[in-house]
Amino acid sequence: MGRTKTAGIQTGANGCKVVDKRAFGVRIKRRLGKIDQAQAEAWLAKEVEKLRQAKLFGQRPARTFREAAVRYLRDHPEQACLDEVAWHLKLLDPWIGELGLEEVHDATLAPFVRKRAETVSATTVRRSLEVVRRILNLAARKWREEDGVPWLSTAPPLLTLPQGSTRKPYPLSWEEQQRLFGKLPLHLARMALFKVNTGLREQEVVNLRWAWEQRVPELDTAVFVIPAKFGGRRANAGVKNREDRLVVLNATAKAVIEACAHPEYVFVYRNKPVKFMNNNGWQRARRQAGLPQVRVHDLKHTFGRRLRAAGVPLETRRVLLGHKSGDITTHYSAPEIGELLEAANRVAETKVRTLLRVIA
Repeated sequence: MGRTKTAGIQTGANGCKVVDKRAFGVRIKRRLGKIDQAQAEAWLAKEVEKLRQAKLFGQRPARTFREAAVRYLRDHPEQACLDEVAWHLKLLDPWIGELGLEEVHDATLAPFVRKRAETVSATTVRRSLEVVRRILNLAARKWREEDGVPWLSTAPPLLTLPQGSTRKPYPLSWEEQQRLFGKLPLHLARMALFKVNTGLREQEVVNLRWAWEQRVPELDTAVFVIPAKFGGRRANAGVKNREDRLVVLNATAKAVIEACAHPEYVFVYRNKPVKFMNNNGWQRARRQAGLPQVRVHDLKHTFGRRLRAAGVPLETRRVLLGHKSGDITTHYSAPEIGELLEAANRVAETKVRTLLRVIA
């Protein structure tokens, strides 16, 4: 790493500027990326001035959005969608990471919004901004410095959230299912067939483990009990509603797992666990099948619609779909599991029933 004419600024072998300097008893260290010398010096001068103000006049350095983002991730390890939040924050960081919290508002977020809108839906952009809004609210209302002063001393700004059309569920007809699954790679086709017969969410399928299987000898079958929080290949993965999830296997789902032989995970690809079902193989298959609008989560909607079409009562559907309830869902007797199993098998009855779509 080569030193530059300004003490504390160095240039790495890849041309990135790195700051490592002590000022007023505080170490300033930051990798700035591929910027020129003048930009690096301006950044360092700004940081040194903040420390000088704090030293001479008792003004504390303004908290940056990056600091707030790190604290949010650290303070909320139990959040079910922490991976997704971290992904949004990674996208936001190059745009607002170095800004002080009071500098984050519609105007400074506008370049990020414009750029993201070129490639993703308004709903996806909105989710990023919702993360920003949550962090700003915490900085203003909850987080405090040692002297009791809030991280954000002003009221959090009202952010303009992009409005997009809400994506409605798209349950598959049996013909569409056959068309789509026929285009999927074998490992994805197995997972999709299992999902459409159990109503599991994507991360519940990809993380499904044999250790969660429990025999029910009275019925000569087995069920899975997915723990509320199971970790795995995505940090903090778990059941969405934070309740243990009972998974009843109808005849089709049972046949699917009988072909799976990995010692730990039920579903694998080339003997390794799968991270996502919504990958290139899924997206290519749905295009080839002429169903580009179908999402992985629509398989869960399909299972729910078929249960309803088969006349399965709402309470039973809620259990089979893993919806939140006040009951401890893992406490079931063999006769109760038998009733659930009978209901899950009734989805096959809907093969001869017409699916009508209402077109807006």
